[in-house]
Amino acid sequence: MNKILLAIVLAASFLTGCASVPMESSNKSDQLKRFESPSNGSSGIYVFRKDSVVGAALKKDVWIDKKCIGETAKGIFFYHEVNANQDHTVSTESEFSPNDLVIKAKPGELYFVEQYIKMGAFVGGAGLTQTDKENGKSEVSKLQLAKMGNCSAVR
Repeated sequence: MNKILLAIVLAASFLTGCASVPMESSNKSDQLKRFESPSNGSSGIYVFRKDSVVGAALKKDVWIDKKCIGETAKGIFFYHEVNANQDHTVSTESEFSPNDLVIKAKPGELYFVEQYIKMGAFVGGAGLTQTDKENGKSEVSKLQLAKMGNCSAVR
């Protein structure tokens, strides 16, 4: 009976609750939602997590090229400029190992990467998928900018 109760409690905590992370000002968030071209021929990467109840209690780290971008929660996004004409690896923590996505950055381009929460054996994991600009802009427009840094794990 105790195992069943524990399973129910774990499942409920995975599906409900709300994690929070440090946020940037709404002015800075609104500025980045204009989706202007990156500076000096760079490329821009938006990493976002939809405002979904699935996994809302979980926070998951995100890195770009092994640099801590931040810890995600539901309904947030990050923006990071990278050198163009290079491959860049966006990573997120998962249950057993990091999940990586490689972006081939072109000058002046914006890229959109969704981090999503998925069920795991013990805790929820996270995955990454690149989305097209139209969908990415639409999703990011609904979210708020989180402060960069503050990763809980070391890579």
